[in-house]
Amino acid sequence: MKIGIYGGTFNPIHLGHLHILQEFIRRLKLSKVLLIPTHVPPHKQSHNLASGEERVTMCKIAAAEITEATVEVSTIELEREGKSYTAETLQELTRQYPHDEFYLLMGEDMFLTIHQWYQPETIFSLATVCGSPRSEDGLQKLYRQRDFLEKEYGARCIVEDISYFPASSTEVRELARRGESLSHLVPGAVENYIKAHGLYGESDRGYRS
Repeated sequence: MKIGIYGGTFNPIHLGHLHILQEFIRRLKLSKVLLIPTHVPPHKQSHNLASGEERVTMCKIAAAEITEATVEVSTIELEREGKSYTAETLQELTRQYPHDEFYLLMGEDMFLTIHQWYQPETIFSLATVCGSPRSEDGLQKLYRQRDFLEKEYGARCIVEDISYFPASSTEVRELARRGESLSHLVPGAVENYIKAHGLYGESDRGYRS
């Protein structure tokens, strides 16, 4: 079975995430996707971070709208202490799914830096790395990175020219803070959850774990 691995802070998950996910499902013919909210992201600071439980719930709400493949929300990284390293996650998933193929799904910024991550050789040995552009000249950057990773690391890489959906979690949080509509950036049910639980509001501007 071909399983997509799609990790991220998802603070919150938005339509840009879902667009990329649905395109990868269609293009790679994935049977299943594991949506994995990170515990402590090692690559970036996350301000105004909703709790793990809240982010998992929003991911489950969003995943319910995807019909192209089975999408499960995994708490594998939230259950593990410390930073969320992809290499360790893939090792654990390999034990859980020993007979399946993994496709690690990501946007341009992650794809361009993956060789600098913790134990990149482990990542490349356990999954095919799949990237999509997030800028006008991103596709050519991805092709160059793909060639570099294949030559220097023996990595298996796929680059897909998926159109960029202009949405960011930062923008969603700022609009929520101002009490404005989020309907063009997140699924309606996710917007309702954010409002019902007062996420990212004025009184919720500090770091939350």
